[in-house]
Amino acid sequence: MAVYRITVDLSERKLYLYDKDKLVKTYPVGIGRVATKTPHGEFMIVNKVPNPGGPYGTLWMGLSKKHYGIHGTNRPSSIGKRVSRGCIRMHNKDVLELSKLVPLGTHVTIRP
Repeated sequence: MAVYRITVDLSERKLYLYDKDKLVKTYPVGIGRVATKTPHGEFMIVNKVPNPGGPYGTLWMGLSKKHYGIHGTNRPSSIGKRVSRGCIRMHNKDVLELSKLVPLGTHVTIRP
């Protein structure tokens, strides 16, 4: 049985999906601006909202730090850049793929 965990490396602007200690997939991400940095630390996925509207693309996965999440985007050119207000942006197809794999409660580490 898969036991997924996510690591987001802010300096690389990449999200890594692991099954136990085995790397399963790597995704490019957009992160927070200098003035609105993405928080680093240990979190969990606490909810999933399909089609949340606004700039959040096709899906929102909320983190245990209120007001922060991993989500799609209606601006795909923002992936790989420092553009968000602290959230982690993914291509819509990527966030949909990821959300099908990881359950609520999945551990998310965000490192500087």
